[in-house]
Amino acid sequence: MITYPWNGPPASGEAIELAEGVLWLRLPLPMALDHVNIYALDEGDSWTIVDTGIHSGRSIALWEEVLDGPLQGRPVSRVILTHHHPDHIGMAGWLMARYGAELLATRTSWLMARMLILDEEPRPTEQALAFWRSAGMNAEIFARRKEERPYNFADICHPIPVGYTRLRQGDVLCAGGRAWDVHIGNGHAPEHLTLWSRDDALVLAGDQVIASISPNIGVYPTEPEADPLNEWLESCARLRTLARDDHLVLSGHKLPFTGLPFRLTQLLENHHGALERLAAHLATPRVASECFAPLFKREIDEGTYGLALVETVAHLNHLHRAGRASRRRREDGAWLWTMTGDG
Repeated sequence: MITYPWNGPPASGEAIELAEGVLWLRLPLPMALDHVNIYALDEGDSWTIVDTGIHSGRSIALWEEVLDGPLQGRPVSRVILTHHHPDHIGMAGWLMARYGAELLATRTSWLMARMLILDEEPRPTEQALAFWRSAGMNAEIFARRKEERPYNFADICHPIPVGYTRLRQGDVLCAGGRAWDVHIGNGHAPEHLTLWSRDDALVLAGDQVIASISPNIGVYPTEPEADPLNEWLESCARLRTLARDDHLVLSGHKLPFTGLPFRLTQLLENHHGALERLAAHLATPRVASECFAPLFKREIDEGTYGLALVETVAHLNHLHRAGRASRRRREDGAWLWTMTGDG
């Protein structure tokens, strides 16, 4: 059973103390998921910050307010990144530049973050266009996106300098008066960091586990044959062996919660159910863009179309790797997927 010890988030520029020396902050995001949770760990004369929000004028103003208010004017000595997505890394470089803060992350998170911030693209690449075609992207959306500036990390992320401290599976990190075990997840993002306190029942989960939404599991033009869903299912099953009912889970979005074993089981069951619905849907050959209904069971608008498409490809790739779906190219370049005889 999932319970929510707090009914709502901290107000803008304010903080809620979740446990001794652990503050919960929240920053806005200009997207459907309109916020990201930030955690500040008290080091006595400074703070360790877990995730940072996007880089924008509004974020800078809110960080100034938070630094002078709940963080009492003390410097930020360390920044921990749970994973490389912009809403988590966007202000890391800004905090590093301001305070000389140390950056801690998994190797893949740091490499992905730095590479993608430096990789600025004024128009979609040929690889992106080919990927969209292979997924059967809606023709009107394709024509529009082909001419638009794509989503660039550089637009909402401060540059991250060279130099970081690597965190890896099995490490123990001391922060906020606690010893934290490092456990690595995958699927939503490669080498996603989670931290499990040895001293009390706290888990810093990032986006690996969220209470009321499932993290996006997507395939992208960078690795079109990837099977991140398999990696994510493995991570959920492995982390479930560590989970206790009394763990207070501090996620990257939504509210802190307890009931981690139930939530991990629920996430696994939800995706296995989605795979079964998708396999049945492929009794008739389909392209990826025709497979939203069995996976999401709701209308997908243009604002969520991109995320829906990459998650659908992830589920199709997983069925393909498992031998439950086959595919062939249509004349327009789209993969046409169908259930195999053993599906």
